[in-house]
Amino acid sequence: MSNPQPVVVQKSLWSAILLALVVALLNIALWAFINRPAQIPNWEGKIEGFAFNAFQRYQSPLRANYPNEDELASDLRILAKHAKRVRTYSSLESAAIPRLARDLGLDVMAGAWLDRRTEHNEIELEAVISAARRWPNIDRVMIGNETMLRDDLNLTQMIDYLDRARAAIRQPVSTAEPIHIWIKYPELVNHVDFITLHLLPYWEGIPRKDAIGFAIGNYNELRRLYPHKKIVIGEIGWPSYGDRKKFADPTLADEAHFIREWLNVARDQGLDYYIMEAFDQPWKEEIGGRAEAYWGVFGADRNPKFSMVGPVIEDPSWPWKALAASALALFPMIWFAWAFTRFRVAGRLFFLGLIQLSAGVLVWSTTVPYTFYLDPIDWAMLGVLMPAQLAIIGILLINAFEFTEVIWRRSWLRGFGLLTPAPDERQPFVSIHLACCNEPPEMVILTLDSLAALDYENFEVLVLDNNTKNEDVWKPVEEHCAKLGPKFRFFHLNPWPGFKAGALNFGLTQTDPRAEVVAAVDADYAVRADWLKALTGYFHNPKVAVVQCPQAHRDWEHNEFRRMTNWEYDGFFRIGMHHRNERNAIIQHGTMTMVRRDALERTGNWSEWTICEDAELGLRLMQEGLELVYVDEIMGRGLTPADFTAYKSQRYRWAFGAMQILKGRWSWLTRKGPLSAGQRFHFLTGWFSWFADALHLVFTLMALIWTALMLSLPKYFNLPLQLFLVPIMGFFISKAVFGIALYRVRVPCSWKDTLMASIASMALSHAIARGIFMGLIKKKGEFVRTAKSRRLSKRPSAFSSVREELLMFIALISAIVGMMITFGFQYTEGELWMIILGAQAIPYVSALIGAWIAHKSGEKAG
Repeated sequence: MSNPQPVVVQKSLWSAILLALVVALLNIALWAFINRPAQIPNWEGKIEGFAFNAFQRYQSPLRANYPNEDELASDLRILAKHAKRVRTYSSLESAAIPRLARDLGLDVMAGAWLDRRTEHNEIELEAVISAARRWPNIDRVMIGNETMLRDDLNLTQMIDYLDRARAAIRQPVSTAEPIHIWIKYPELVNHVDFITLHLLPYWEGIPRKDAIGFAIGNYNELRRLYPHKKIVIGEIGWPSYGDRKKFADPTLADEAHFIREWLNVARDQGLDYYIMEAFDQPWKEEIGGRAEAYWGVFGADRNPKFSMVGPVIEDPSWPWKALAASALALFPMIWFAWAFTRFRVAGRLFFLGLIQLSAGVLVWSTTVPYTFYLDPIDWAMLGVLMPAQLAIIGILLINAFEFTEVIWRRSWLRGFGLLTPAPDERQPFVSIHLACCNEPPEMVILTLDSLAALDYENFEVLVLDNNTKNEDVWKPVEEHCAKLGPKFRFFHLNPWPGFKAGALNFGLTQTDPRAEVVAAVDADYAVRADWLKALTGYFHNPKVAVVQCPQAHRDWEHNEFRRMTNWEYDGFFRIGMHHRNERNAIIQHGTMTMVRRDALERTGNWSEWTICEDAELGLRLMQEGLELVYVDEIMGRGLTPADFTAYKSQRYRWAFGAMQILKGRWSWLTRKGPLSAGQRFHFLTGWFSWFADALHLVFTLMALIWTALMLSLPKYFNLPLQLFLVPIMGFFISKAVFGIALYRVRVPCSWKDTLMASIASMALSHAIARGIFMGLIKKKGEFVRTAKSRRLSKRPSAFSSVREELLMFIALISAIVGMMITFGFQYTEGELWMIILGAQAIPYVSALIGAWIAHKSGEKAG
């Protein structure tokens, strides 16, 4: 009989390929939809005129870097094919333009640049007069450009320059200003031969669809006011990229639409105009913001940005980008869809969609240099944001994998429950080790009484009190052990090295020789009577080294702080531990855990070089090829931390210890060996959420610095590109959605409890970030006990534990206020940046909320 297995594998592979191809094709369809052609009126014929700045891609008048004559001639040859005339702004910078334009049949409206420098103005005036007298193709002269708008000259000074120019040359003379200047100063009209009007609807925040009507309306208004003066439109256009200005969106399609529609309208109405402008001028970004660089009909590379006939596509290169994104994602999608056929189709499609989306974001991001003119500061930001974007994508996919497995699994592969031992089944001898340090005696006694009530014969309890100095604290526990009988032994260790691991290792030296299993329980736990009876049977399998139950809590129902932290802890044990258990990669915890004694001693006992000795032991046993069993059944309940200080301190210790393990066992996790790929994956990526907290701190500090630079040095520091802000916002939103959705599916709590658990989780972000960085930097950490039932020392004040978070929150709110005052809500990038600053503030305000709730709950309890 033939083996059906190869047929099943082949069918699964073809199914995976089909799903991957479907998602890849949908990706291409999405790119096509976003870049669907815009139908715009065609333009055929010559343009009346171009505003002409001749600076090449890396040239700038701000650095006295000017185009040479060959570059000027090349530019004018391009323009001569498309236009009748050009407009210049200075007669000093490129004096060869009139001569070169004459040879190409181009007329020139020659400009003189006026500003607050009197000596410079005189030289400019002299130069334009000289050029106008010399070159017959100069048919108009422009004295100043938006000079009064900038308030560089007053009305009297401006009139003086105009009158002197008109007296010296035969060509008609004007100055260029927007409509409100011409309305404000009607006497200025008497000193020009024609009015030069700037019509730039983008700067007024007018949406593109209304921009032509707006421009014509302004033109007609000025014509109504001054019916006997010729009006020349000195600048009219639309930028292809840049910051959104109120309702004006600078896109390539909108620029093409505006220009082509304007050209047809202007021809129909017989208007005299100069398109703003001929070529993109990247240097202008430094003086006027990002959009200033992108007004050209031609790019800085001198290629047309769009066609004057036929449909216009926002991103003409989208097909190869879409194909590149699909190709980049295809094989990872096939592998995932094939490797996880046990997930429902909806789940596989969901995750494949995220893989494809991630590939699309990467392709989109890497093409930024081909779309924007980046200066060194932009490149520096790009160098920071690209790795950050990769990290964000990695964290997102890891969180999404957990989400997909939990939501769309058909069943758990490794599900373990309570065992019902046979009447004659042999009971392994269990040595229960309870390590305590400076714990309230009544709390420890409660734990001991619950252990004394165990429905199990073969066990002992070793109470290992290490470094408690006050006899009033440890003596009552010693006395109670004596009352409970010979199964209970008490050891007072003072002084004793190695923190909790050191005490547990001492316990191993005192363990009954009959013990096959060592169990660890925290000093605040009340255990179920059937804890040992229902679980020790797993150790009949020689491959099982650990049996772990979830941490659970008691006495939280009527205390708001304990309630929110209870549900925050519960999420990991209901979600994350199941996810890890599928690949035998759980995090062993130091309570409600049982370990095979010979495996523990053979592999080196409890590690004293890390303050997370429990998690390290679990990893070490996996390295030995042994199995860890997770039974999601509450077999004991302890207490949540007594206050926010203790809560933060515990999570700081976990993060610090995790980094110690990561450094100490790096070779295990990064090289092929006894650990399976799934185990390496979980131990490398399982802490990525904590790395996200560390990155959050780094990028919050960077965002604050960047905001300060934007507010204090706006000439050099711009708003970050929307391109990079959107994925960051997507990360914040998706992470929140994943977390809340998983809680609603897996954790039996109300919506209010879900929200409060989320606040509790986010409140730890800063503590985790500090733990990550200190754990990476330092070799040794201090094991700080977590106060549970009550503090034996003075209770901390409300916000003493969150001083740093308070400072960060104030800094972020100040940054948002500064952004609102400086930029307002006229730029999409500015709005997104303020939203991101607000999102970055959430963990810090969560910490303040958590600390306040803990303080008020403590007052009520007291």
